Amino acid sequence: MEPILEIKNLNSFYRQGGNAFTKGKSVQVLKNVNVTIGQGEVLGLVGESGSGKSTLAKSILGMTEYQGEILHRSRRPQMVFQDPYSSLNPAFTIRRIVEEPLRIYGKHTPAQRKQKVEEMLEAVGLGPEFHDRKPAQLSGGQRQRVSIAAALIVRPKLVILDEAVSALDVTIQDQILDLLMKLRREFDLSYLFISHDLNVIYQCCDRVIVMKKGEIVEENTVDGIFDHPVHPYTKQLLKAAE
Repeated sequence: MEPILEIKNLNSFYRQGGNAFTKGKSVQVLKNVNVTIGQGEVLGLVGESGSGKSTLAKSILGMTEYQGEILHRSRRPQMVFQDPYSSLNPAFTIRRIVEEPLRIYGKHTPAQRKQKVEEMLEAVGLGPEFHDRKPAQLSGGQRQRVSIAAALIVRPKLVILDEAVSALDVTIQDQILDLLMKLRREFDLSYLFISHDLNVIYQCCDRVIVMKKGEIVEENTVDGIFDHPVHPYTKQLLKAAE
């Protein structure tokens, strides 16, 4: 499987404490992290709060400083966040929200943007009756469909899903997961799927990495992780999810 992303010996730090006169203490968040994501693969990333999952995602997106190598073999990846309501501009219509990345990209005429937006909204299951609504007029699941459309409109090959279904009820979760798998096939996407919900990870991922305190403690196929966990921390997570 051709890799679409390779991360080699990634280390990340943040400053703890300090003030206008002192820098504070340097705390290491990620410790020699190595990750490869193949083209078309769904890689799950699990670990408790503070394990470094979000820092890894921010590093991939170029949102934080790091040491090491991150090799992209496609356009810069996009992210779908946990809470679509806070990540969508409440003053914009759905059409404008999805169109905005194309405006920033600046390589399409207004007519081309209109067509691409309509096609993408159709792909995520939002027909013309939704295009002129604003986020407050949509349900949580519909807002997450808008977030997915906005992430995919620039046609990335890698999408980071940061707890993308955890704020939804179980029925809507399943619908969004089905949509993500459909879009994966349709657009030949790879996903980095960050979730605390191991049932979701089992349902949609090909391979899983387990992080604890900034380090990868176990990596295997999804069946290998669930059926034959090796690290005590992985066993602990699985037991807690029962």
